[in-house]
Amino acid sequence: MPAAATLRAFFSLASPAARPSVARGVQAFFVCGSACPFHPPDMSTVFNFTFVPWFRSVAPYIHKFRHQTFVVGLTGEAIAAGKLQSIVQDLAMIQAMGVKIVLVHGFRPQVNEQLAAKGHAAKYSHGMRITDPVALDSAQEAAGQLRYEIEAAFSQGLPNTPMAGARVRVISGNFLTARPVGIVDGVNFQHTGLVRKVDVEGIRRTLESQALVLISPFGFSPTGEAFNLSMEDVATRVASELRADKLLFLTEVPGVRTQPFEPPGEDNPVDTELPLAAARRLLAQLPAPQVPTDVGFYLQHCVRACEHGVERSHILPFAVDGALLLEIYVHDGIGTMVIDEKLEELREATIDDVGGIIQLIEPFERDGTLVKRDRTEIERDIASYTVIEHDGVIFGCAALHPYPEARTAEMAAVTVSAQSQGTGDGEKLLKRIEQRARLLGLDSIFVLTTRTMHWFLKRGFAPVDPNWLPEARKRKYNWDRKSQVLVKKLTP
Repeated sequence: MPAAATLRAFFSLASPAARPSVARGVQAFFVCGSACPFHPPDMSTVFNFTFVPWFRSVAPYIHKFRHQTFVVGLTGEAIAAGKLQSIVQDLAMIQAMGVKIVLVHGFRPQVNEQLAAKGHAAKYSHGMRITDPVALDSAQEAAGQLRYEIEAAFSQGLPNTPMAGARVRVISGNFLTARPVGIVDGVNFQHTGLVRKVDVEGIRRTLESQALVLISPFGFSPTGEAFNLSMEDVATRVASELRADKLLFLTEVPGVRTQPFEPPGEDNPVDTELPLAAARRLLAQLPAPQVPTDVGFYLQHCVRACEHGVERSHILPFAVDGALLLEIYVHDGIGTMVIDEKLEELREATIDDVGGIIQLIEPFERDGTLVKRDRTEIERDIASYTVIEHDGVIFGCAALHPYPEARTAEMAAVTVSAQSQGTGDGEKLLKRIEQRARLLGLDSIFVLTTRTMHWFLKRGFAPVDPNWLPEARKRKYNWDRKSQVLVKKLTP
């Protein structure tokens, strides 16, 4: 089951209305000991055994993002495509997990629809709408209608749905002061404006009251004049002024491709992580964006947000169901994230990593892949460990235990999370362990394994008899376990 659907299903099943039937099904399962035709469980046993480890795996992200502030830019195109209900459900769940949310909605297609109904053509220049009096009236009408629809969606609470029991208070207001764009290259933008000031304290007080802040792309001058703003500019300014932890755009595009100037395809996937410096270079090579499907359209706002204190900015496709959940709570995400530095870090472990290492290796200890290690042992040997950390979560580890008298060392507790296996993290750990061993002046490293022999053989290890082991290690060798001993010679 996809991650987004799994999480929504959990909230549905956790609702008070669903609990009696769920409880009966779970009770029947445990009494019979299997899926029983006389007591069919209401929850699929497959769901049980896939959901539990998956939900535990996202727990670090739930803890990490609790009390953080996210600004979400929702395009009018997403609402026009019928995605509002599922997006609102996901936002309600994210807020229920302790995230403070500011939602900025767009209304580009809705305004165009109003203009068409009035027989008035939409006009654009420099990537912005030219807001004449008719367009301003249309924008006000569209904003009012969309605000009504969004508030209505957050007010739902039908049983057996992700919104059951949800109490999302939505508060909007005049949080923005605007100024006119004016005349640019001879084009008078009339009632089109830019954000002059954000009422940061007002938004923060509203968030602290556990409400969701809803902002329409409208601002007012000190004289009371209304200006039509762009959702992208509003979301970027609000995120920057709030020093938000994330800015997430739900857009018509999947993200930025690894080869932005080439057509999309399997050999040209979305780049899930784009360093700020690389994003700047890419923008400099691109023509000025005019429409939302241009590569630089959302990227320019992500770059600006990161330059003004937002830790991470994201471009997500609203066409993918649960894109917000997949980006926030899954290791590699679903769209493009712009960040000031690489999230993944290969480093030596510290005492603060003990809990993360234990959580990482426990599943492999339970299935017998690894020998069990207690917390005291890991704390004692923590300086021997190398870890791969991604966005504050440990996804890989390995330890180096030297035997200098034999000029060799054991590479132990080699573990890569199931979520990131196949991404090269194992090779990164191996290379770092080899580097550490060389710095100690050692000639070789060895591993003991019962299940991953072929992985090591493909990387230059060779099998030896257990009697090859250094005397100190041989005394601790478990002959009943019958681990294979593999050795790799280190080149200078």
